[in-house]
Amino acid sequence: MDNDSSSEKTKSIVLNFYEAALNEKNLDKAAAYLGDTYIQHNPYVADGPEGFKQFIQFLKETYPLSHNEVKRAFVDGNYVILHVHSVRVPGTLGRAIVEIFRVDNYKVVEHWDVIQSIDAPLYPSTLQLTATVFSDRHHTWKSPVTVETAVHRIFGGPDVESQ
Repeated sequence: MDNDSSSEKTKSIVLNFYEAALNEKNLDKAAAYLGDTYIQHNPYVADGPEGFKQFIQFLKETYPLSHNEVKRAFVDGNYVILHVHSVRVPGTLGRAIVEIFRVDNYKVVEHWDVIQSIDAPLYPSTLQLTATVFSDRHHTWKSPVTVETAVHRIFGGPDVESQ
């Protein structure tokens, strides 16, 4: 198998595993992608296939309507990195997650994650300004002064337009 097809196969394994486990909460389907050894680096989930099964059971019971949307997936050798928007309770802002999986012999054998809650912005006016200025990425190049002013307002410094 060449590198491209191997990378695609590795990514496909993780994406199928992730969908079966986190969204469908289907232990049998997800287990087909899980290695005999499963090292879990999240301190709230036990190692091994049994720890994984307990976590999925917890999700089914506690957050039955939870949904994780994979925004981006990257492959680096036998590692797959996912950027995920996770909403455990519908109607909430959810969490931003980076998931890292290691695949060995076409099975998921190791997992790390970094999780950040998405809270209301500390500076709503800054968020509004950012959304306004950067919402149309195809046209921001037409108004560099506005973009530079927004950057200064967000990160500090004088407004370009007032100079």
